[in-house]
Amino acid sequence: MQMNVQLVPFLIACLLSTVYSEDSEEFCYNSPGCNATTWPIAQLYCNGTRQSPINIVTADVKSDSNLTAFSFTGFNDSSTLRNINNTGKSVIIDLEGKKMSVSGGGLQNTYTSEEFHIHWGNGSSFSGSEHTVDGKQYAMEIHILNLRSDVSVAAANDSTAYAVLGFFIEATNDSGKPESWKNLTSFLSNISKKGDSFDIMNQLTVDSLLQGVDRTKYYRYLGSRTTPPCNEIVVWTVFKDPVKVSKDLIDLFSNTVHINTTADPFITNNHRVLQALNGRVVTSQPTSSANTTSSANTTSSANTTSSANTTSSANTTSSASTLHHTLSISTALLCYVLFWCL
Repeated sequence: MQMNVQLVPFLIACLLSTVYSEDSEEFCYNSPGCNATTWPIAQLYCNGTRQSPINIVTADVKSDSNLTAFSFTGFNDSSTLRNINNTGKSVIIDLEGKKMSVSGGGLQNTYTSEEFHIHWGNGSSFSGSEHTVDGKQYAMEIHILNLRSDVSVAAANDSTAYAVLGFFIEATNDSGKPESWKNLTSFLSNISKKGDSFDIMNQLTVDSLLQGVDRTKYYRYLGSRTTPPCNEIVVWTVFKDPVKVSKDLIDLFSNTVHINTTADPFITNNHRVLQALNGRVVTSQPTSSANTTSSANTTSSANTTSSANTTSSANTTSSASTLHHTLSISTALLCYVLFWCL
């Protein structure tokens, strides 16, 4: 029996979408035969040239004056966080897209916020951020996924379909801080198994989870989703300041939520390996070199003026002293002459 040749590509596509769907056991992080290094074998985009995450080398970052401040809508609204979910790969929080959006920051469109998820290592002692900066890996990383508002479904060839906001989480030695993260992690026990979901509406805001971050300072580059099928359709923003969270709260992610049932291992090290930059350019806001130069010039001018004033004062004092000495001698001679004449 001969198979219709035209059906082959269709069957292959169906097979790949089945075997490597996000819910498939084949998409995993830690199994010896199935981890992030095996994704490119069957995924069309995972071995592309615009992949994420990357290591950001600060010495190579170029300045871009278009990277201005963002406008965040709904990030301070507690009704925008709907459910917290265990996908077996990560913890995902569903967002109310009709209320949340982001614009500005050099983005060419408004983007609607869909969800955010978290990547971590194995406890606070084993870092798990996906991006790194000059080789430094942070404890965890949040990704807020935003879909461009003028598209309903992201096309594989639409290079700016998504804008993902990445925030580093840095571990501290405090206990139970900040309060917003203590609140968030308290829900993890309700989603210990894969497929569990828990309503968290009106419990906290996205802003409260990002406290301490200067959102005007960030890196920008073009990349991909960091999970299969790794579509190269993301405008990445990675913020420079980390969110600071105590170690005890970070540890809860790797000892509370499981990859399947409670009899299965915990979700750990759910971060992809670093990808090659392949000639891409990472940009950021221009540094305030002009202000530094102006400050240096002002200081130099002040020092010069001060020096000149000091020199002038010294010269004036010296001149006055010489004049006083001359007058003293003249007076003595006049008195001597008058004495002998009289």
